[in-house]
Amino acid sequence: MTENLSSKGLSIETDSFKVIRGLLKGRSFSAEELQVVMRVIHATGDPMYEELMEFHPGAVDAAIRSIREGRDILVDVRMVEAGISRRILEGFGGKTICLISDDDVIETAKAEGKTRAETAMEKAVESAPGIGIVAVGNAPTALMKAMELADSGVFTPDLIVGVPVGFIMAAESKAELMKRDYPFISCRGRKGGSPVAAAVINALLRTALNPSALA
Repeated sequence: MTENLSSKGLSIETDSFKVIRGLLKGRSFSAEELQVVMRVIHATGDPMYEELMEFHPGAVDAAIRSIREGRDILVDVRMVEAGISRRILEGFGGKTICLISDDDVIETAKAEGKTRAETAMEKAVESAPGIGIVAVGNAPTALMKAMELADSGVFTPDLIVGVPVGFIMAAESKAELMKRDYPFISCRGRKGGSPVAAAVINALLRTALNPSALA
């Protein structure tokens, strides 16, 4: 029964990607970038992401190298962490890091008048030297802090995935990210969210694992 259900799930996913391909309008992406775009569309049910997604030219190569080196992935919220394929990531030797619920993060954020998301970014960078990729799906303040740390040279991530959702500073923080020279993956406007961030990371993990098996 389990095998049958697994086969059915794989068939549904395959059929879904066929439908998604039929909805695409032909915007130019590399094969690896298209894998990311299609998985974001699959996760959200929104073909508009074909128009919204933006890639630094070196983003995918930097991500694949980082994953294969076993570097860790820092995320802003638990929902992003929960959506990432731990099996694939841990197979390369990496892990996810999310400190937003840590007691000292909560206390420090209150004391310093900061958001937990930006405080968690600061703490992670100070305490976890193995971070390679930052993935922000919810909190614009986390994305702004990650950029601040990278811009100042305190932190040199291999890739920043910045796709926070919302009406306050979400679009603006992503617009700032897209001005950076270092590798990034983002999307324009207010759309985004934890499912988008997780889908981006999962697409990169799958490509790192099996580059020939693109959707």
